[in-house]
Amino acid sequence: MILRAGWMGWFLALMAFQGWCQGTGTVSGRITDEKGKPMELVNVAISGLPGGTVTDRNGNYELSVPAGNEVFVVVSFIGYRKEVEAVVLAPGERREVNISLVPVSTDLPEVEVEDEQIRQTNLIRIDPKIATVIPTVSEGIPTLLKTLPGVTSTSELSSQYSVRGGNFDENLIYVNDIEIYRPFLIRSGQQEGLSFVNSDLVSSLLFSAGGFEAKYGDKMSSVLDIQYRKPSAFGGSASVGLLGGSFHLEGLALKRKFSYLLGVRHKTNEYLLKTLEVKGDYKPSFTDVQGLMGYHISPKVELSFLGNASINHYELVPESRQTDFGTYQQARRLTIYFEGQEVDEYMTWLGGLTLTYKPARNIRLKLIASGYQATENETYDILGQYFIGLVETNQASEEFGNVIETQGVGSFLDHARNRMDAEVYNIGHRGSVESGHRFLQWGVNFQQEKIDDRMNEWAMIDSAGYSLPRPPDSVGYTHPAAQPYIPFEIHELIKSRYTLNTSRLSGFIQHTWGNEPDSAGLSFTAGIRSSYWDLNGQLLFSPRASLAWDPGWEWDILFRLSAGFYYQPPFYKEMKDLKGRINPSLKAQESYQVVAGSDWNFKAWNRPFKFVTEVYYKYLNRLVPYIVDNVRLRYYAANNSRGYAAGIEMKVNGEFVRGIESWASLSVMRTEEDITDDVATDASGNTFQPGYIPRPTDQRVTFSMFFQDYLPRNPTYKISLTLLFGTGLPFGPPDSEKYRHTFRMPPYRRVDIGFSKEIIGEMTRFTRGNPFRVLESLWLTAEVLNLFQVNNTVSYTWVTDIYGLQYAVPNYLTPRQINVRLIARF
Repeated sequence: MILRAGWMGWFLALMAFQGWCQGTGTVSGRITDEKGKPMELVNVAISGLPGGTVTDRNGNYELSVPAGNEVFVVVSFIGYRKEVEAVVLAPGERREVNISLVPVSTDLPEVEVEDEQIRQTNLIRIDPKIATVIPTVSEGIPTLLKTLPGVTSTSELSSQYSVRGGNFDENLIYVNDIEIYRPFLIRSGQQEGLSFVNSDLVSSLLFSAGGFEAKYGDKMSSVLDIQYRKPSAFGGSASVGLLGGSFHLEGLALKRKFSYLLGVRHKTNEYLLKTLEVKGDYKPSFTDVQGLMGYHISPKVELSFLGNASINHYELVPESRQTDFGTYQQARRLTIYFEGQEVDEYMTWLGGLTLTYKPARNIRLKLIASGYQATENETYDILGQYFIGLVETNQASEEFGNVIETQGVGSFLDHARNRMDAEVYNIGHRGSVESGHRFLQWGVNFQQEKIDDRMNEWAMIDSAGYSLPRPPDSVGYTHPAAQPYIPFEIHELIKSRYTLNTSRLSGFIQHTWGNEPDSAGLSFTAGIRSSYWDLNGQLLFSPRASLAWDPGWEWDILFRLSAGFYYQPPFYKEMKDLKGRINPSLKAQESYQVVAGSDWNFKAWNRPFKFVTEVYYKYLNRLVPYIVDNVRLRYYAANNSRGYAAGIEMKVNGEFVRGIESWASLSVMRTEEDITDDVATDASGNTFQPGYIPRPTDQRVTFSMFFQDYLPRNPTYKISLTLLFGTGLPFGPPDSEKYRHTFRMPPYRRVDIGFSKEIIGEMTRFTRGNPFRVLESLWLTAEVLNLFQVNNTVSYTWVTDIYGLQYAVPNYLTPRQINVRLIARF
C-alpha cells in the first residue's frame, strides 16, 4: 500500500510538471544601468510567485512564466528603482524584455552642500534610512553613531556617547541649526527615555569627530548636524514593537506653500528592564511629539517652526537583587532586599522659529529664535539590606552553587528630593554668500540662561567602616546623661539651592576657497569663533583652519589637515562640585587639536568602497576633572587639570554585498590627565605627585561593524548585524582620590542581529477595494539583542564585609532578548 502511494505521488508530480511545461512561456533579456552598462546579480521574479532568477555578469537573464494570463515581471536591485513589466505569453512563446534601471535619488534640503564638498571637510555623511533597519535596544541614530570610528559607549540603554576621549557633555547636536540640550539629572540609561532626534523625520545626517569648522559651537569633542526633511508630497509611516512605537505624517497644503512634518513616539522598555538583576515593578513611559512646519511667504522668503514636547516618566519599586561575582576559587554572592520606590519625571519643551531670506540665488540670510525649557524631578527613598555570601564551587559538593558562609551583612538608605528648572533662549543671525568656488559664512548669537536648582539627597550606609546610626557611648563620662548629643552620621549629604541668570554672546566668520569637483588641487577653509559669558567675564577667540588636497593621482585619494583652538565655556553642570556647591568663576576648558587624514575611494570585486584614516592629537588644558557613574557625570568644579588625547582611526565602508552599504571601524586611542594639585602618600608616609592618570573615557581600543545582507534570489529577505567591542574603562573606589581610579572594567562586547521580511512592496498587487493598497511597504523584523549573552558591566556597587574588605560588585546591563517590530510606510 505504501509503495502504491509512493508511485501515485511521483505520477501526480510528473503530470503537474508536464502541465507546467505545456503552459509556460519564456521571458529573456538584458538588464543595464542608466549608462547602458550590464548589471550583474539583478533579481528578476514573477509578482506573487516564489522563485525567480538573477542576471549573469553580462546582465542577461532567462525566466519561465505561466502562459495564458497576464503576469508581472519584477526587476529589482538594491539602490535602484524597481521596474515592473506586464506580459501575456502563449504556451511555448519566447519574448525579449530589456530593462534599464535608474538609481533611487533622495531630495535633500537646499542648505546641504554636495558630497564632494563634504569630502573636503572633517564631516562624514550617514544615510539616515539605515536607522530604521539597524537592530537596537534604544534608537536608530544614536546606535548608528556608536558604530563610527572614535565614538564609544558602554551602555545600550543610553543614547549618550563619548568621542575621542571626551565625555557626554562635550558633543554638539544641531537640528535645523538649533542647538539641542541633554537632560541634567539623568543617572542611568533606564531613566533616559527618548533622545531628541526622531529618525522618521531626518533627511540629512552629518557627523564630525573633531577638527570641525568655526561655524559649529563651543564644545570640544564632536558635532552632529541634522536636517529634518522638507516634504514634497503626502506620506507617512508607522511602527510598533515590543519596546514602543512611532507614527509620522508629512505633506503639503495651501497650494504647496505650506509644508508639515509631524512625528509622535512612545517608548516603554519595561520588557527589557525586567531582565535586569534588580527585580521589581518597573513602569517606564517616554513620549514625545515633534513638528516642523514651513510656509513660503514669497519665492524669496520662507518661515519655518520646529517644535518639540517630551514627557519622560520613570517609576521603580525594587524588590530584590542577586549578583554573583569574584573568581571561580573565591566566588561570592551579593543578595539585596529592597523597600521603597523611585519616581522620576523629565519634561522638556523646545520651539524654534526660522526666517530665511534669499535675495539672490547665491545669498542666504537667516534669523533664528529658539527657546528651551526643562523641568526635571528626581524623587526616591530606597532602603536596602544586603548579604555577602561565599559560594560553594566544588562540583562534588551537595552545596554546589549555594551560599555556605555569610561574610557581610549591612543596609543602606538612599534619599533624594531633587528638582531643576532650566530655561535657555536664543536669538541669532546666520548668513552665507557663494561666489564661484568661494563660500563665505558668518553668524552671531545671543543666549539667555535661567537655572533654578534645588538639591536634597543623602545616603546612609550601615556596615563595617561606614557610619552607624547609633547613640554615642558613655565610656569615660562620670555623668552619661550630660554627654553631648552626636547626631547620626550621614555617608553622603548634598543640600543646596542655586539660581543663575546669565547671558552669552557668540559669533563666527569663515571662508572657504574651493576648486572644481573631481579635479586636482587645494581647498582651504579658515575661520574664527568668539564668545563671551557675563558670569565669569571671559572673552574667548577660537581660530580654526582646514586644508584638503587632491593630488590628481590615478587613485581617487584625498588628503586632509585641520587644526584649531576649541574652548568649552562651562554650563551649569560643570560648575557644581561633588558636594553640590557652585563655582561661578570657573573658566572654559581648552582643547588644541590637530587632525590629519586621508580619504580613498576604490573598487573591489567591481564594487565601490571607501577607506578613511585619521590621526589626531589634542592637548587639553584647564580641564574640569569628573567621575562617571553609569551615565551620570559629577564634576570637581575646578580648572585644575591638564591632559591629552591621541589616536588613530580607520574605517572601510562600501558594498560588501552588492547594492547595500556596510562598514567596519577600528580606533586606537589614549587619553590621560594630570591633576595639578593632587597629592599621594606612599607606604612610608612620603608625599608625591601622582602625575598623569587615565581619564574616565580612556577606552584604548574599539572595534565596531555594521553589516547588511539579503537573499540573492529574493531581496525581500534581509539581515542586519551590529557588533561593538571596546576595552575596559577606568574606575575606582567611592570617595577616593582621583589618582586611585586606575582599575579597569571588563571589555564591552555586544552583537545584535535583525531579520527582516518585506511583506508589502512595489511588486505587491492588490485589488481595487483592498485597504492595504495605500501602503508603499510593510516590513516585519525580528531582532535578537545581545546575541551571545554577554554580561556587560556599566558601573559598580561597593560593599564591605565583616573583615573590612571592600568589594566592587558589577552592575550588569541587559541579557539576550528578542524584539519584534512591524514597520509600514504609506
